[in-house]
Amino acid sequence: MDLSIDYSSITDTFVRASQEGRDFLYEYEVYSLLARSGAETPPKSSFIPRGARSSDEELMALPGAKAVLKIVSPFIIHKTEVGGVQIIAKIPNQIRSAVRRMFYEVPEKYTAWIQQYPDGAPAHYKGLTGDALSAAVSRDIQGVLQVQFMPPDSDTFGNELIVGLRHTREFGSILSAGLGGTDTELYARRFRKGQAIVAASTAMNDGQSFFQLFKQTISYRKLAGLTRGQRRIVTDEQLIECFESFVRIGNFYSQANPGAPFVIEELEINPFAFTDYLMVPLDGMCRFGQAGKLAAKRPVAKIDTLLHPKKIGIVGVSATRKNFGRIILDNILAEGFAREDIVVFKEGTGESGDMDGVKCLPNLGAMTQKLDLFIVAVGAAQVPDLVEEVIRLDAANSVMLIPGGMGETQDSKTRADQVMAQINAAHGLASQGKGIANQSSVDFSRGGGPVFLGANCMGVISKPGRYDTWFIPEEKLPKVRTHKANRVALVSQSGAFMLHRSHQCPELRPAYMISMGNQTDLTLGDMLHYFKNSDRVDVIAVYAEGFNDLDGLEFCLAVKQAVLAGKEVVFYKAGRTLEGKAATSSHTASLAGDYMVCESCVSQAGAIVARNFSEFQELMLLAETLSRKPIRGNRLAAVSGAGFEAVGMADSIQSDDFTMELARFEPETRDAIETILVAKGLASFVTLSNPLDINPAADDEAHAKITQILANDPNVDAVVVSLDPLSPAMKTLDKTSVKAFDMHGPDSILHRMDSLVKSTATPIVTVVDGGRLYDPLRDALMDKGIPVFTVCDKAIAALSLYVQGRLRADAIRSAEGIETTI
Repeated sequence: MDLSIDYSSITDTFVRASQEGRDFLYEYEVYSLLARSGAETPPKSSFIPRGARSSDEELMALPGAKAVLKIVSPFIIHKTEVGGVQIIAKIPNQIRSAVRRMFYEVPEKYTAWIQQYPDGAPAHYKGLTGDALSAAVSRDIQGVLQVQFMPPDSDTFGNELIVGLRHTREFGSILSAGLGGTDTELYARRFRKGQAIVAASTAMNDGQSFFQLFKQTISYRKLAGLTRGQRRIVTDEQLIECFESFVRIGNFYSQANPGAPFVIEELEINPFAFTDYLMVPLDGMCRFGQAGKLAAKRPVAKIDTLLHPKKIGIVGVSATRKNFGRIILDNILAEGFAREDIVVFKEGTGESGDMDGVKCLPNLGAMTQKLDLFIVAVGAAQVPDLVEEVIRLDAANSVMLIPGGMGETQDSKTRADQVMAQINAAHGLASQGKGIANQSSVDFSRGGGPVFLGANCMGVISKPGRYDTWFIPEEKLPKVRTHKANRVALVSQSGAFMLHRSHQCPELRPAYMISMGNQTDLTLGDMLHYFKNSDRVDVIAVYAEGFNDLDGLEFCLAVKQAVLAGKEVVFYKAGRTLEGKAATSSHTASLAGDYMVCESCVSQAGAIVARNFSEFQELMLLAETLSRKPIRGNRLAAVSGAGFEAVGMADSIQSDDFTMELARFEPETRDAIETILVAKGLASFVTLSNPLDINPAADDEAHAKITQILANDPNVDAVVVSLDPLSPAMKTLDKTSVKAFDMHGPDSILHRMDSLVKSTATPIVTVVDGGRLYDPLRDALMDKGIPVFTVCDKAIAALSLYVQGRLRADAIRSAEGIETTI
């Protein structure tokens, strides 16, 4: 796009403000910034400083019959609510009177507002009340801005637009746009998700791609004249140009840009109004700051030695009791890792010592061979010295820090900072001067120090690496080591979360389970960068609690690259309630809250986002079992022998997060189903519809054949079938003497579904809604790679999210010219 942005003049504006001790721009300076952005039509304005005596000529200089007066203060962001905006006739004495009145009334009204909403008060006014607060507010008022009045084409609902940039610690610059005006927050609360406002990473979008997101909002439909009684008041090209301008400015003045002279913390126009096909900013605010130093990049390639070590060392193993170190050693050996390739470090041990056949050495200095993985299972107080030693001796390619107490409390923060400083110094030798986007271009093959996993992590289970460092005894967490692992990596910031999921859902059998801990060094983004290229993994599942600085952006970049490589990413972010956290500096911050930004960025990168713990494991299950099946669309067929399930499935196909359609069956499909129903004597009880209630008298053959007919219908993209375990016509019991109920017979639903799922490309999801008596049937279906749920509405919801995520991933690949090969 041909768009000229005068970065030099914009930077000069920031420099002048900074020299005056400000970290914000006045409104007229925001208009100047927009004028230099190449995309906007700022109104003409003049500043009336406090105490100035403006002449009649100066007050009449702006065009138009009306004058807009706005209070100018660094701390009054939302002016309208406190009388800080006045529209009056452009008559000199009326302007003077209004200005004098605003200097007195605005401090009184803002003081009353702060006393009513103390949590929303700027930090500058914290602790002040009454006359002291009013006096402080009055002192901070710099003057009044007189602005050209530009009458909007329409003052009806939806004809104002908010556009904002916000710097986030995790994701860098975020652009948001939607319904503008003073009721923006109300719209965001009352409209369905994504209807009032959308948000996206500037680093991962341009004006055109952001416009495609914006087209989903009510705001676009109103501005484009797509609702009854409305007419278009802005062109698509104007909106794209506006978004492109904000994207470029956001990327230039971003912490993620190593050459950024400043960082825009917030830039918001609320609202843009529209006058004769001109986008006119009616209010603007901007805060900025100094760019910080980027952290050194980690040598991500060394994660391979962490996950597939040839030589492992452990410190902290007791010879006399089952401490964490001893349990870890036992679990490593139980996974089949060779004793001769393990070293235990224990003070006082001779050069030829051993522990149960494992070689012991007194310290790292006694080694003759570099370790691939060094596991630290000692107290947190010993960690800084060990980190320094392993770096100084270049003793290992990777280090696992098991201990807790590293930065979780204020008392331990100094110790954690010590460790991080040592690690970053080692990495900095190889990555000095590299920027956020240069992860793959840094050559760490001969330096950069080891990579560190943790601290406060539960460790790793790596089936390909043949080891397990979880410190849970076998008696507490029995392992079934005969099952083949799935091509899945589960990466969790919480070891306990991963432990509970694996215990409760043994059918989930990831090849890798990695506890990240505090992300002292290696981050979630690093793990995604590693696994995006792994030929051992098709699915990457991630549980996140938070990202390190700018690592959310790195994570999203890696997600997109993984998706382009044909992989699936399932994601859950803890802390959803942060979305409702109050943010008082701008509408943009309160609308595009922390969780919304994370969810938007990760899903737009191509991940499938779960909304709760159960859904996360269900999406993992679907990804494990359906990743090799094609997803052609979102048309669903559902079948059950229970009427309540048929109704429940129909009720579950839409939400704020997904929309499925009930497929319209082909005539041939209806005829084939009718034939089955007649043969089974069910035709008089069943109405051919979708969802299809086939009656509790339907047997195994009826369920299987009707499911196959639906799967073969070209209008059906996926099938959900309830197997009605309590039906007297179904073979759904294990260890039963009643042959008619035995699930192991060759004509049972278990074997029929196994054959069907293997022979059809259409995704099929099953439901077994019954008590523990039917767990063997569920387990047997899962053992055959057939996804099974216990409740039909959960099956529909999880499948809908999965289908939507797969279709989004296909669209991302298509946009890059990559064909979907499945």
